[in-house]
Amino acid sequence: MEASIMPKHPAKNPIRTSNKKRGRSAADSSRTPARCPGTKGRPPREAFLPISRADMDARGWDRCDFVYVCGDAYVDHPSFGMAIITRVLEAHGYRVGIICQPDWTDPASIAALGEPRLGFLVSAGNMDSMVNHYTVNKKPRHEDAYTPGGVAGARPNRAVTVYGNLIRRTFKDKPIIIGGIEASLRRLAHYDYWQDKLKRSVLLDSGADILLYGMGEHSIVEVADALDGGLPVDQITFVNGSAYRVSGPDALDNVYDYELLPSWDDLTADRLTYARSFNIQQQNMDPITAKRLVEPYPNGVYVVQNPPAAPLTTAEMDEVSELPYARHWHPDYDAAGGIPAFDEIRFSISSNRGCFGECSFCALTFHQGRMLQVRSRESIIREAEALTRDPEFKGYINDVGGPTANFFKPACKKQLTHGVCKNRRCLWPSVCRNMDTNEDAYAELLRDLRQIPGVKKVFVRSGIRFDYTMADASDKFLVELLRHHVSGQLRLAPEHVSDAVLSVMGKPRREVYDAFVERFERLSASYGLKQYVVPYLISSHPGSTMKEAVELAEAVRDMGYMPEQVQDFYPTPSTMSTCMFYTGVDPRTMKPVYVARDPHEKAMQRALIQYRKPENHKLVKEALRRAGREDLIGYGPKCLIRPVPPKPGASGGKTRGKTGDNKSDKAGKMPTGGGKPSKGGQSRSSHRGATPKTGQRGTAPLGGKPTAKGKPFSAPKFGGAPNKAANAHARNRAAQGRQGANRH
Repeated sequence: MEASIMPKHPAKNPIRTSNKKRGRSAADSSRTPARCPGTKGRPPREAFLPISRADMDARGWDRCDFVYVCGDAYVDHPSFGMAIITRVLEAHGYRVGIICQPDWTDPASIAALGEPRLGFLVSAGNMDSMVNHYTVNKKPRHEDAYTPGGVAGARPNRAVTVYGNLIRRTFKDKPIIIGGIEASLRRLAHYDYWQDKLKRSVLLDSGADILLYGMGEHSIVEVADALDGGLPVDQITFVNGSAYRVSGPDALDNVYDYELLPSWDDLTADRLTYARSFNIQQQNMDPITAKRLVEPYPNGVYVVQNPPAAPLTTAEMDEVSELPYARHWHPDYDAAGGIPAFDEIRFSISSNRGCFGECSFCALTFHQGRMLQVRSRESIIREAEALTRDPEFKGYINDVGGPTANFFKPACKKQLTHGVCKNRRCLWPSVCRNMDTNEDAYAELLRDLRQIPGVKKVFVRSGIRFDYTMADASDKFLVELLRHHVSGQLRLAPEHVSDAVLSVMGKPRREVYDAFVERFERLSASYGLKQYVVPYLISSHPGSTMKEAVELAEAVRDMGYMPEQVQDFYPTPSTMSTCMFYTGVDPRTMKPVYVARDPHEKAMQRALIQYRKPENHKLVKEALRRAGREDLIGYGPKCLIRPVPPKPGASGGKTRGKTGDNKSDKAGKMPTGGGKPSKGGQSRSSHRGATPKTGQRGTAPLGGKPTAKGKPFSAPKFGGAPNKAANAHARNRAAQGRQGANRH
């Protein structure tokens, strides 16, 4: 591990610090049972942390140690970053109050809980606020899955910046610590798709003192302890997983073992310079090997990024996952119908975090890192048993996974002592020979979960990495999956069919996907099961010309149906693909990459995948002519469209689920979890696709013939009360939280 900037505290484990060291008893920290009795299982109001003066008075608090300001509504569940960070602080004896979705035009809304003793914590929520507000076409979304009733407009654009400045104007000298997915992915200079320009670090624009990136449990406690010990916030420069600002002619005198990044002026003058800078950043995301990075700005200002925080051990993961969460939304939201995103994760279990898949369009590498962190089997079993005691649990566990469900251990033992490889990927262009691909432990976990009394079915909806499974010499996991944990369809994310595009994406070759589909369907048939693979696809990703887009459309034709969940590439901050979109080169090689930036061309590439939709006929025809593929316009069996547009109201062909305009955009995998200062990625709803209500069976390896002509079917409704009016479209709204980057 790199040496820290002075002053340096003695080594310690901040997750397990006793809450008695501050002179307050455990009872005074107001810890509550993991599941409190209440009407129909609803936790009483006292189970939640204070969100009002009345809550503070009820606990006998004169003031909070920290006030957490967040763009999400308050859901006290470990899938929400706000809940994790506040519960971690509470477990260490700190008094935490929460202000959710304040009126950013009214300074009084920030002062609702008074001035905190130590500082403010700020997060946009489980999603980036701009992704939350806009589709890939930059059209406003009409719903927000993280707001009571799904109502849009409860948070500002660039919420971290707006909240930070509002606090700074109201409490001029109080420390401000920002974190969560929005801050984490904007910690250094970054491309902003919505303004189509490079923007400087959000640390500077927000007026904050410290930015915590990554998942944040270690770093938030270390910062809290330093403030509680009386250390001025401008001297807290030693915390791994943090970034801070320094200025002046001698600003870097006390910063050592660092690498100087290109300056802001150089970045804005030359896009290729930004590509080189981004490559340095992505090579320094490992807690063992990363260097300290310094980004210069005008007027002698520097943003210093410390190395990432150490990953949680299995014991720490268990402890964080089993803190006394109320596991529900706050009762103040009942009248509005609750929080739609909660329905996606209420009966799901998070088993891991981090991802060594390293897809180019995914921000997990930049946020959670490549080092996998897993919970113990015993902890997961305890959570499943707790779910069975929920009065509204119907026997269905909707998911057991994380960013990638079947990653249940580090990629290899070498990573634990030497860190991840800087210039090599674990799975691309092929599976590393040093990787341990045995999936027996995850298969056994799934088996144990479904044997728990009260559990009828356990689903795996957060997606599996099929090339990892293909590298497993045993069929044990795959057989376990297809026999017990798939409901007719298995969703996978090949993303494309062109090897040229897949190479840019960092995804396995098409032949690997086709081989997996053949293996899955063969094994399913051997057990008498009619089950099929449904692919997620991305259009207009960097590297995709009209030629590759037509190749993808032909593959869709050969599948025999129009796929659901077509995602037009969404350039979100700090992904490799976004860097390609902005610079036109692959930052790893500096070789040119074709980028479809024109909105009309992007519309054509998307329309090609959904060529059966009558409204797409004109765009598809133009795209085929532009690609020189008029042979696909006609009446033959291989043609995509006919020369004459279909009559109004004509059927668009077989479909699977939703295929509309980006209403369930899976943006480019900003991920699952952030929302607190630096707690991780997007919400856990980011990781799973909603089960379609209707569709047509019959899929094949991409490019092959349909394996069956099926009948329309209805997928089972899982858990809860799916027919409640308040939740009629909950999964659609929660889909706003899904990021294509979270699809593996």
